[in-house]
Amino acid sequence: MSEDRKTSTGPSPFRLVTSREVYRNPWINAREDRVIREGGAEGIFGVVTMRAGSSVLAITDDLQTFLTREYKYAIARESLEVASGALEDGELPLDAAKRELEEELGLQADEWIDMGRLDPFTTVVSSPNYMFVALGLKATSQKLDAGEVLSIVKLPFLEAVELVTNGRISHGASSVLILKTNALYEIEG
Repeated sequence: MSEDRKTSTGPSPFRLVTSREVYRNPWINAREDRVIREGGAEGIFGVVTMRAGSSVLAITDDLQTFLTREYKYAIARESLEVASGALEDGELPLDAAKRELEEELGLQADEWIDMGRLDPFTTVVSSPNYMFVALGLKATSQKLDAGEVLSIVKLPFLEAVELVTNGRISHGASSVLILKTNALYEIEG
């Protein structure tokens, strides 16, 4: 199966020769693509496609933020993060962010700011993450998924910025969202 691939700026420099799925579960798919590179050299790519996700940074009027602390299996430790989760089939990114805000933090928001898209590990992983800031917060109740165990951490927004810069928050989308929010809105203590 030979196929020419396209990019947003024109044809891809790679010609796909074969593609085979090597693993699949409800959240991820791994495949191996054999390609011909520009100039004729053969190459191989392993590509992991994961469900797209949304991440939401909840900020109060007095610049407090709500994060989650949860054990993450892949990194074998707890991680401090903004509320995040995968999009359900047919779900829009903002709708997923609203759902995750309520499920994980027990909050709803009156105002939503779209902070763009993050593409982690662009050579190997296809998993767009959509980022939002939630303002005008109202308390509801958590609606955690079965088996989900997390704690809510409320702290000043500028402390969250410091936790990113000193490496205590290492989750990619959380780090980008917190720093991008700080840079765009020049939040001061």
